[in-house]
Amino acid sequence: MTFTRILASMALAACSLPLCAQNAEPYPSTYQRLASKPLMITNATILTGTGDRLDDASLLMADGKIVAVSADSIRNTVDAEVLDAEGRWVTPGVIDVHSHLGVYASPGLAAHSDGNEMTAPVTAQVWAEHSIWPQDPGFSRALAGGVTSMQIMPGSANLVGGRTVTVKNVPAVSYQEMKFPGAPQGLKMACGENPKRFYGEQKITPSTRMGNVAGYRAQWVEAQKYIADWAAYETALAAGGETPVQPVRDLRLDTLAAVLQGEILVHMHCYRADEMMTVIDMSDEFDYQVSAFHHGVETYKIADELAERGICGALWADWWGFKAEAYDGIQEDIAIVDRPEGSCAIVHSDSSEGIQRLNQEAAKAMTRGNAAGMSITPARAITWVTANPAKSLGIIEQTGTLEAGKMADVVIWNGNPFSVYAKADQVFIDGALVFDRANLDLQPVSDFELGQLQGVQ
Repeated sequence: MTFTRILASMALAACSLPLCAQNAEPYPSTYQRLASKPLMITNATILTGTGDRLDDASLLMADGKIVAVSADSIRNTVDAEVLDAEGRWVTPGVIDVHSHLGVYASPGLAAHSDGNEMTAPVTAQVWAEHSIWPQDPGFSRALAGGVTSMQIMPGSANLVGGRTVTVKNVPAVSYQEMKFPGAPQGLKMACGENPKRFYGEQKITPSTRMGNVAGYRAQWVEAQKYIADWAAYETALAAGGETPVQPVRDLRLDTLAAVLQGEILVHMHCYRADEMMTVIDMSDEFDYQVSAFHHGVETYKIADELAERGICGALWADWWGFKAEAYDGIQEDIAIVDRPEGSCAIVHSDSSEGIQRLNQEAAKAMTRGNAAGMSITPARAITWVTANPAKSLGIIEQTGTLEAGKMADVVIWNGNPFSVYAKADQVFIDGALVFDRANLDLQPVSDFELGQLQGVQ
């Protein structure tokens, strides 16, 4: 099943089973966009995230949406304020597909360590959003780096770590106020060393890679039976006669069944190419889609297979060698994954510091690709931190590119965002100015930081 088909099935599939009602979101988004005035940005170099670069161009936004983007003059039909961005660059808001902000909050205390439920190899029943501390100072630091949305994930100790959540990077009291409206949930899974090491040290399964795969397969078999049991119950109920016995609800299996029904996207922590190919075979066996392999230092070895399958590679620019399964990394990884037609290369952080400079991480990957003769332009590289993350999260119809009708998630940079000197001057989320490097009043501070030294340079 291709990535496009899985998203279509998520949007169109109708389900009458009680199981579907159980998987309906009981902790709904209460996100409300901030009020904003119409704004016209002019004389900018605009990277649209669709592969285009527009010079001396304009962007018009109003009512939280992008109205128009053009290298030609745009009619100011909404009486918008005009911002002259001569010499500056404009891009879509940066999206980090792999973050632990809020669940591993700063400062790094045991009290803030809420990302890994290391009590069983499969903890599909836990949701990362239930650990998010909105007061994490890391959110505002990421905002200063142009990050407007991110996926918050559980950690990687378990075969199945739990559900992920996509949030908009806005100050909030509750995580519900940050939840990206309409974004599908993800499921964090992990290959390789982490689960086998953690549980092997406890002398329980899995302690090997074959134990890992056996553990995945056993959970999918359980989920298939769970779906079948609910379907049989629904059929018997509809037939009338003696009331059938309702299956027992299981929160863990609710999540796993939702994956098999195409409602939750799989994000898989996996380093080695051989393991990724095994996971792809397993997804065929149980008929689900892997949205992205995360970290994937060996994705360059299977770039064609990933593109053919519609699987994204969410990768680092140059992290490698810090453990055995990360030994075979190369700095051209992202550029090679990006080469095939239909590819989906992503630069991710997995770091409260790296998330502050994803533009520069993309610049490193672009530089290494160009040194290898791949001729990657800024217009292409910007998709690694905007459109492609949005695609992998199932939110590409709402954000990730600068196109009319999409959310006005926009960054104005002081120059080329792929320069080592690049800084985000202003950041807009749904058209509202939420960060301004020149205005301390528009540099959000969490309650945790009140009374401390404030402001970024």
